[in-house]
Amino acid sequence: MNKRAYLDHNATAPLRPEVREAVHDVCDLVGNPSSVHAEGRAARAAIEEARGQVAALVGARPEDVVFTSGGTEANALALAAPEGRGTWKAFFSAIEHPSVLSGGRFSPEARALLPVTADGVVDLKGLAQGLQDVVAEGSRPFVSLMAANNETGALQPIGEVAALVHDAGGLLHTDAVQMAGRLPIDINALGADFLTLSAHKIGGPKGVGALVLGESARVHPLMTGGGQEGRRRPGTENVTGIIGFGVAAELAAEELPRMGELARRRDTLEQGVRAIAPDAVIFAEAVPRLPNTTSIAVPGLKAETLVIGLDLAGVSISAGSACSSGKVETSHVLTAMGAAPELARAAIRVSLGFGNSDNDIRNFLIAFGDLVKRLRKSDKEAA
Repeated sequence: MNKRAYLDHNATAPLRPEVREAVHDVCDLVGNPSSVHAEGRAARAAIEEARGQVAALVGARPEDVVFTSGGTEANALALAAPEGRGTWKAFFSAIEHPSVLSGGRFSPEARALLPVTADGVVDLKGLAQGLQDVVAEGSRPFVSLMAANNETGALQPIGEVAALVHDAGGLLHTDAVQMAGRLPIDINALGADFLTLSAHKIGGPKGVGALVLGESARVHPLMTGGGQEGRRRPGTENVTGIIGFGVAAELAAEELPRMGELARRRDTLEQGVRAIAPDAVIFAEAVPRLPNTTSIAVPGLKAETLVIGLDLAGVSISAGSACSSGKVETSHVLTAMGAAPELARAAIRVSLGFGNSDNDIRNFLIAFGDLVKRLRKSDKEAA
């Protein structure tokens, strides 16, 4: 295998060549976008063009796009949003990104976790009951529910959730980092009040993201001391990153009609895995998923062993568990779905992009098959 197969686009997508060129060119813009001279106006114009490109990806108005340092900051900005009379209570699904589960400015006693089904979809009955209880006690709900899960690809019923939340007088935030550029998004059709995006998931630069606001939504800045981004996010804008984000958003929107190609390759990969290991488990396969994402576990085989073995064979994937300080922890997503700990620790994630070919899928399956055969033979000999 001469060329590596990069199959970890949900972690970060490779920088698009067009984005690289745009970022290189924008380095010649010397002006501060807050300056009124010609150089400053040129930088400002470039930012506003990018704001329009990002807004178009999700059907928003350009003025409702707030640029941030990435998805994590955008989530934190959303979680600082509730205002008005009365008290607020936050509901987070149990499969959210850690930047949401941390709670933002909501105190621990003002947070509640929403359960998910075995397929990783939020329990709508549980949500409806929680909203009813909050309204009965005289509080208002703030719900944060990701549009698509980063590990399993499972899609959430955002439109249905938005209707429930708004009927209860609440606000809805959706982390759409993984859905953006992979499925069509219209923030108004979804009914979301806040929507999070990240550039590097769609082939843009790392270190830039956005919080997109519904037309009547408002935010409280996390910091003070500047009037940038409509006084919603102070500090001189990351001009190069924002311009790259804009180009990536435009290209991602153009690719949406081709998503069937990724779904076909994902399905081919899953069929090949089942041929190699008939006992393999594919998480969330019974519900709508992102076209590029699959989460797989082979009982008895550890995820880290598969990740390392495939890496040595020239294939890049990730584990369904998170590594921290050398310690492997069981995926909170799969745990919330009710997966047994041993199975959750076996989960790997494969996430595709348009840089992948059918040959990449074949290379994965060859390496995966060799590795599974070798590991199972070793296990039998050890027994």
